[in-house]
Amino acid sequence: MGLRSKVLQIDRSSVRYRRRRPDDAPDRARIRNLALKRRRFGYRRLYLLLAKQGLAMNQKRFRRLYREEGLTVRKRSGRKRAVGTRAPLSLPLKPNERWSIDFVADRFTDGRPFRILSLIDDFSRECLALIPDTSLPGLRVSRELDSVIKRRAKPKTIVSDNGTEFTSTAILKWSADNKVDWHYIARPCGARLRHDASPNKMHLLKVLTDACAMSV
Repeated sequence: MGLRSKVLQIDRSSVRYRRRRPDDAPDRARIRNLALKRRRFGYRRLYLLLAKQGLAMNQKRFRRLYREEGLTVRKRSGRKRAVGTRAPLSLPLKPNERWSIDFVADRFTDGRPFRILSLIDDFSRECLALIPDTSLPGLRVSRELDSVIKRRAKPKTIVSDNGTEFTSTAILKWSADNKVDWHYIARPCGARLRHDASPNKMHLLKVLTDACAMSV
């Protein structure tokens, strides 16, 4: 080895060195298990969720393991949304234990669309916020949640469908930073939830009706 090193003009330590990576089997298992629950989440969203659970790993290594496990999300056509966890929800026993958040869509008389972000306490059925606007992306939703939390205690869980606003990186980061569990419910087959298919929308409709009656 010494003669060959001199002939090749290389250091002996570099020839004998073998790179050894630590055992990452437990980390791979955690990534696979979460990817099975959040089948349409990419590595960035999975990384945020696992970091919230205490995973100590930089994003570059996480991406390498994610790709080596063959978990890359395939692109597909259509407007199907990411499917969240399917664990059953327990009934709330006190206020601020669980909130529900959803959108109601309508149009102005000139045909322009707008939406109302509704936030409801599932125990008291109190309407915590009604935010109308023509644009309500994930970052705006997180700011409105911060505004509501300033007036009352944080909830333990927030329930929503798996629309793009609620599965955005902004909402996942907000959930991790505020230590609030976010539970996704799958949308029914079809385009959007009907008013008679969503308890949240039914309650919101009643709130709006009562408000209109009081203003007359």
